[in-house]
Amino acid sequence: MRTARRADGLDLAPFRALRYVPERIHELAAVTSPPYDVVVRPEGWSHLHTSHPYNIVRLILPENGNPSAADRHRSAAAALARWTRDGVLAPDPEPALYLYEQRSGSVLQRGLIGALRLTPPEQRVVLPHEEVMPDVVEDRAGLMRETAANLEPLLLSYRGEQDDGAGGGAAAVIDRTAAGPPLFRITTENGFSHRMWAITDPAGLRRIRTDLARYTALIADGHHRWATCLRLAREHGGAPPWDRGLVLLVDTVRHPLRVGAIHRVLPRLAPQDALARLRGAFRVRPLDTHDLGTALRTLHTVRTAPGDNAFLLAGGGRFHLLDRPDPALLARTVPAGRPEAWRRLDSTVLHSTLLGSLWQVPDAPPHVEYLHEAEAAVSRAEARGGSAVLLRPVAEDTVRQLAEQGVPMPQKSTSFGPKPATGLLLRSLTAERAQH
Repeated sequence: MRTARRADGLDLAPFRALRYVPERIHELAAVTSPPYDVVVRPEGWSHLHTSHPYNIVRLILPENGNPSAADRHRSAAAALARWTRDGVLAPDPEPALYLYEQRSGSVLQRGLIGALRLTPPEQRVVLPHEEVMPDVVEDRAGLMRETAANLEPLLLSYRGEQDDGAGGGAAAVIDRTAAGPPLFRITTENGFSHRMWAITDPAGLRRIRTDLARYTALIADGHHRWATCLRLAREHGGAPPWDRGLVLLVDTVRHPLRVGAIHRVLPRLAPQDALARLRGAFRVRPLDTHDLGTALRTLHTVRTAPGDNAFLLAGGGRFHLLDRPDPALLARTVPAGRPEAWRRLDSTVLHSTLLGSLWQVPDAPPHVEYLHEAEAAVSRAEARGGSAVLLRPVAEDTVRQLAEQGVPMPQKSTSFGPKPATGLLLRSLTAERAQH
């Protein structure tokens, strides 16, 4: 399914990126981080926080020993100002769009990083596909407000068209740029190599902007940051520089994204209690394995009828496969008035039927935690004496179809990737505000 073409679509503008100064930071990979919501706390956060005094995690997930969110946000703003004043971070000499490449084995992804014009949701230029959690938006808004910076880009996807060879499209500019020397090349802990180029040529920038204006985009990763940007844009009356947000825009015709699942940890629900409340509601089968990889393969290959749901319940050193939910139970617990594709989603059934009805677990911290890595989710559940619910990924076409209908999926239903590394560049709203 192609993204809709239109005359008033994506508006991606160049900006002067704030980047680590090579003379001060000799190993750029040492100061990068996964996106804030992928950092596994506390283990992942502690590792990054202690790995380098200027690691970007100190800005995106600040910690100063004070439980007050406002104090943590002020701490991050003070650190950002100090790093800039001390020459650890410095703005590029001229505005640019940035070509960003990630590569690992057969995976190659290229996209453009720029300042995207924020459009009201009703204009349907940028399509969200998940609900957001108000407390997370509140936290991100407080951090962005204090730092006056876009600390990490959202990941957006659009369906472009192959260049016609005339050199007029974004694809042609990207290919020509990638043939030249990059600003830097690094390899991060996850094995991905990263390269980046600055596109400053006026003709190339004009071609990209004209081409992208024909398309809309899907939010692949960063719903809470997008909601935060929209909120702060409203607070500032839509005035620059708050009228734009930092994004990585990927043409998935050329570089398809991978879609993974986001798993749930229920630290206050013991696995034996979870199983006891499932009697008659789902088919429950213990798996004869203690190996997570084997258990996940069983989940992903379980034979279910189209639209049937399946989950892997982990805890207490065991794995149980849950499938074939009682149709009458689903009819009672899953909200009506939504498309059938939404009502059949595993994440919908998880939140409405399992969490909401059978287990009666409040869908909020500290009752539910969200982790992208299955191994981390199982380890977390075992350490807390709770349960982990592992999910299957959703097909990208299903995500896009629901988004185009304006029907959001439950929060944290998908994990698109590869995600951009955080820390490669920032957008300072303070610096841009001074220019206006």
